[in-house]
Amino acid sequence: MAGMMTTVRQRRVGKCTEEAEEQPSEEKSIKPDRKILSDHTGGKLWNILSITVGGIVAISLGFLTSVYIATLHENDLWFSNIKEVEREISFRTECGLYYSYYKQMIQAASIQQGIVNCKQYLEPVYFYIYTLFGLQAVYVIALYVTSWLLSGTWLSGLLAACWYITNRIDTTRVEFTIPLRENWALPFFAVQIAAITYLLRTNLQPARQKLTFMAVFIATFLFSLTWQFNQFMMLIQALALFVLDCFDLLPTAKVTWLYIIQISGLLLVCVLQFFNSMILGSLLISFNASVLIARTIQKNLKKGPLLNRLGKLILHVLLVLCLTLVINKFIKKILNLESDEHIFKFLKAKFGFGATRDFDANLYLCEEAFGLLPLNTFSRLSDTLLFYIYIFVLLFMTVAAVIVAFRNLSCSNQVQLMEKMGECTIILKPDAAYNLIHTVLFGCLALSTMRMKYLWTSHMCVFASFGLCSTEVWKLVLKCVHLYTSQRMHVMKYSIPIITLLYISYKFWPGIMDELSELREFYDPDTVELMNWIKSNTPNTAVFAGSMQLLAGVKLCTGRTLTNHPHYEDKNLRERTKQIYQIYAKRSPEDVYRILHSFGTDYVILEDSICYERRHSRGCRLRDLLDIANGHIMDGLGENEPDLKPSTYPRFCEEIKKNLPSYTTHFIRVFQNKTFHVYKLAKHK
Repeated sequence: MAGMMTTVRQRRVGKCTEEAEEQPSEEKSIKPDRKILSDHTGGKLWNILSITVGGIVAISLGFLTSVYIATLHENDLWFSNIKEVEREISFRTECGLYYSYYKQMIQAASIQQGIVNCKQYLEPVYFYIYTLFGLQAVYVIALYVTSWLLSGTWLSGLLAACWYITNRIDTTRVEFTIPLRENWALPFFAVQIAAITYLLRTNLQPARQKLTFMAVFIATFLFSLTWQFNQFMMLIQALALFVLDCFDLLPTAKVTWLYIIQISGLLLVCVLQFFNSMILGSLLISFNASVLIARTIQKNLKKGPLLNRLGKLILHVLLVLCLTLVINKFIKKILNLESDEHIFKFLKAKFGFGATRDFDANLYLCEEAFGLLPLNTFSRLSDTLLFYIYIFVLLFMTVAAVIVAFRNLSCSNQVQLMEKMGECTIILKPDAAYNLIHTVLFGCLALSTMRMKYLWTSHMCVFASFGLCSTEVWKLVLKCVHLYTSQRMHVMKYSIPIITLLYISYKFWPGIMDELSELREFYDPDTVELMNWIKSNTPNTAVFAGSMQLLAGVKLCTGRTLTNHPHYEDKNLRERTKQIYQIYAKRSPEDVYRILHSFGTDYVILEDSICYERRHSRGCRLRDLLDIANGHIMDGLGENEPDLKPSTYPRFCEEIKKNLPSYTTHFIRVFQNKTFHVYKLAKHK
């Protein structure tokens, strides 16, 4: 019994000892769980704090940008002090045409009855320009968010916004071309890019994905609605998606939905613009439809060994291009579309596929805005370090993209691809891949056409700041030079952007302050005198002919009817403009009178700045373009094409000022100042 009792006691003691020994180990296992929970909670709070601070910084920067641009506009024109007619004249060229529709709307009695009258709080012109300056805030916030999404830190967004502001000359022209359609459109395009960047994140929850698709659609629709060049910009975007999809750098399902969103947005705009046929004949719709059709024809496009896949890929590209041309030709033939033919004539001549005498194409070719990007642009961008950093990030990301694309093509199936991705240190995320191809393609566009640089330079700010604050970029850079540690990577990720921000602030803050303190005033007495004369001395029903740019101002300031205006996407209007411009060609007074009378003209305005133009070189002056189109030899010293012949008549705009009987029979001068000459057409039975 004793022995048994001893044994039992020993066992009990042993058990107690085991329990005693096990208890600390359980406590040890509980403590790490609490630590993980504490770390998780702390990390969550830190994320909330970071998002809150980053959001406040984004909104503040957007607001400050809006105020900055509004102040520059006020200081440049003394806008608050000048007369209404001077404010309207300050909206030069087509800007005046676009603002005139807003003015026409707010003056309509039916509209006024349907909305709250805000004139007692804010003048209509200020409501208009402040809305556009407010959109600049949206623009900056969208750039900020895109950079933040790519890099994972709002410091990147701060740097992108600062670069946008300090490179204002090359990133926006809103303060002196306020009503231009691109100023309405580009903020929505930036929002769309931010939404696409978020959409392309991996492991996105279904609910968030649906909301993001909706955001992409709304931004695409608003962008398409506000700019006539939307279809060409989105065609470049579609090409970027196509390239990335071909190399397995983006998920095919998301790319397909983006194609559908582009088509849907354009078709909705087509309906709202009273079935604008130019949209239906756009290359974008033809291209996107071709891609979707080609996918159904070609099966197993992304399977097989490298050479097999390359062969399939080449065949796929050829099939898509052929289908695009066939579908586009078919649509234009069925609908008899010729609205955009001048653009293709311009592109053919610009890229050396034969010279053209087409007046409309030459009008674009001779404008500086449609020429090559000037080299001094890069020196200005380099002053803020933007261009240097952009090139560094671009080269680095391009190399990474080539390596990843080759790896993707080399894998015969998805399982093998996942295994290789696990082994590789170089990984290119879908959102970074999209922004890389986006900046490359829009960079090519900007280099070829200066007017499109604003699409590139703003995204350049995003891309450079992302690279400078990217964990992946610094990790690979440090590994390449065998200096990688986690601490060094974080030091580089945050210290270099902060140093860059300090440099920008030190170098450009004094200049910004000087710019804000510089005061000027609008002064154009000749145009003011002309507009006042028209309002006082011509009937409200009078019809005016003249240059597109001036007539936009006439419509805005006086409300008179025009024979032509700067909306150049209509073939009939282009033909009419060319006919009206014969007032600056070598034509007989009888011919000019007949042309003007056929369009119901009562008054014609001649401008000395066009008749005696010196801004362009010989061959690009408006009178030269008209002479070439009419088959006449140009004025002045220089060569002429051999088949051009001398005109039998002198230049109309010069000869009419001599008051010869052959001219006074048809035209009576009713107004004249140093810049403008207005003639009333005689009424012949």
